[in-house]
Amino acid sequence: MSEFKLVATSAMGLESIVADEVKELGFKTTTENGKIYFHGDESAIAKTNMWLRVADRVRIVVGEFHATTFDELFEQTKALDWERYLPVDAAFPVAGKSVKSTLFSVPDCQAIVKKAIVERLKIAYKRIGFLDETGPLFKLEVSILKDKVTLTIDSSGTGLHKRGYRVGQGDAPLKETLAAALIKLTRWNPNRPFVDPFCGSGTIPIEAAMIGQNIAPGYNRDFSCEKWPWIEQKIWHTLRDQVEDSANYNQPLDIRGFDHDPKMIAIAKENAAEAGFLDIIQWNESDVRDLSLQGDNGVVVGNPPYGERLGEVEDAEEVTKVLGQIMKKYPSWSVYMLSSLENFETMYGKRATKKRKLFNGFIRTDLYQFWGQRQ
Repeated sequence: MSEFKLVATSAMGLESIVADEVKELGFKTTTENGKIYFHGDESAIAKTNMWLRVADRVRIVVGEFHATTFDELFEQTKALDWERYLPVDAAFPVAGKSVKSTLFSVPDCQAIVKKAIVERLKIAYKRIGFLDETGPLFKLEVSILKDKVTLTIDSSGTGLHKRGYRVGQGDAPLKETLAAALIKLTRWNPNRPFVDPFCGSGTIPIEAAMIGQNIAPGYNRDFSCEKWPWIEQKIWHTLRDQVEDSANYNQPLDIRGFDHDPKMIAIAKENAAEAGFLDIIQWNESDVRDLSLQGDNGVVVGNPPYGERLGEVEDAEEVTKVLGQIMKKYPSWSVYMLSSLENFETMYGKRATKKRKLFNGFIRTDLYQFWGQRQ
């Protein structure tokens, strides 16, 4: 087994949650903006892709150096041991980004990095002419920040938010990774009731069910690195066996999703069926005004309407006001709402116990947390 420097990328504001997840898997971490670094071998690459619920991707850090000229970029890229990662027939497109750096032309940086790697591989594999890029895919990225170059390989493929169960969605679906983050922030456990009063296509309840039964978020999908020749298939077979053994399919759950739109409830049921939770999650076609909760010490998590479109702010405020009035009847329940409304607390009728700034895509939001009185 070899050791690699790895980085789990994260949405802004979720770094601490991803870091906790990586630590729970047995790795020491260091954190920067949107990046959680750790070291591990081939099995670590597979394990983190399979189990991280909140991370966006897992990347391998091939090299880091400073460069202010194209010659420096070319020579230092070429000096890296790319043959350790890329087989002779590897397909390796190069993406790029540059922020506050001397080398600001991203297309030029991509082309130079590509050329340098080609030259390195031709020497390593004793090839003349073009390389045949018909083999497994290795998505590379050159990222330059303040003249510091970081070269990485994406091991995930499609983003880790793509669990494989979403067969339908609404107009503004919540990313699965963000939904999982919201649930983790509640400290909910499967012995407590869980309700999403604005469930839409069902992402939050489905993610709660996966957490409640300890089902790996990557159990129903593939990853780019599964096709890499230097990660043995035995690692994946062993990991998937462990995932199956870790799942607690017999854990009873009280999870309910509500939405006023029958079309969204139908989509939520389809997604739940794909995820294996159709008979476990209870779906209800119901307006928030008719919300009724059962039990004590439950958790309400939701992504209510933001009113981003013209003329919809009043509707979003009214929904928030109604929810606040209803929750007065359930003092033992904790409420966690993600909203971009700056007057959310005023409309809800109560100051939040805690707020956390998060981004839903490019929308700046706050997670308003109202902790219940335990009974």
